[in-house]
Amino acid sequence: MAEQAAPAREWHLAARPQGWPTPADFALVEAPVRRPGPGEILVRNTALSVDPYMRGRMNDVKSYVPPFRLGEAMDGGAVGYVVASEAEGFAPGDAVLHGLGWREYATLDARAAVKVDPEAAPLSAYLGVLGMPGLTAYAGLLAVGALKEGDKVFVSGAAGAVGSLVGQIARLKGASLVVGSAGSPEKVARLVDEYGFDAAFNYKDGPVAEQLAEAAPEGIDLYFDNVGGDHLEAAIGALGVHGRAVLCGAIAQYNDTGAPAAPRNLALAIGKRLRLEGVLVSDHAALRPEFTAEVAGWLRSGELRYEETVVDGVENTVEAFLDLLRGANTGKMVVRLDG
Repeated sequence: MAEQAAPAREWHLAARPQGWPTPADFALVEAPVRRPGPGEILVRNTALSVDPYMRGRMNDVKSYVPPFRLGEAMDGGAVGYVVASEAEGFAPGDAVLHGLGWREYATLDARAAVKVDPEAAPLSAYLGVLGMPGLTAYAGLLAVGALKEGDKVFVSGAAGAVGSLVGQIARLKGASLVVGSAGSPEKVARLVDEYGFDAAFNYKDGPVAEQLAEAAPEGIDLYFDNVGGDHLEAAIGALGVHGRAVLCGAIAQYNDTGAPAAPRNLALAIGKRLRLEGVLVSDHAALRPEFTAEVAGWLRSGELRYEETVVDGVENTVEAFLDLLRGANTGKMVVRLDG
């Protein structure tokens, strides 16, 4: 197969953001589509993922995942269809999940792609509930957080792709109380009415610690942190002896240029003998078969619900990412490509 007659579009990082990213930090460029070599496939992407962790990759700092390179194509989760293959086991028309998003076409080593079934679930679900966010919620809550039946659980960022699943899985696994925080009355209502949270509050309505104390007057056993800052401080105060906190994200401070204002009560972790542990989904690949089977069963039975906020067009990927950082999404933020 020759290169595409017309170059395809891809997003590059043009400048490293200082504080909040702006559209000027990115550039949508046209680039030739490379023919696959031995062991490679060419994929036409149909949906792209934008995720909070990508903000950290825009900084030139050492982390658990390499930073984006200036002037080069960015990457992230994507699903699409194989259009050309030089790899055994992959044929044109196969649906795949892979890591070369932020572009219309991707040429990649077939070993970096996983075939998925578009009949079992919409392809975009493999970017969310059946993908990285879903496994993050499942592994973080059960393997890292060691959820026990009867636990009282607090989830911050609870209307997002990860948090909304954490709360539902906690309920399905026997938590006695599930409390969530979100950033709008509509999201708060959805947490209780649609996702089955026992209580939820809008963190913009008042101090998080006070609202959490009202929702969980007897305290909590387990906190799943997607926000950091004042949410983590409130959770440390509410956790009982031998409480656990799963540190998944800190979106409240991703765009800060100064030191975070909270938590200021970390010393409480000593007397309470708290365990605060980070979670990286890459550490839990062995859980994927169990996760896929259990979550797919909950989806079929209707016991687990998921939502997507869909933005159309590769040209709107950056705006979708910025909206994600602003909290404009409910559930997984997905960019749907034309065609």
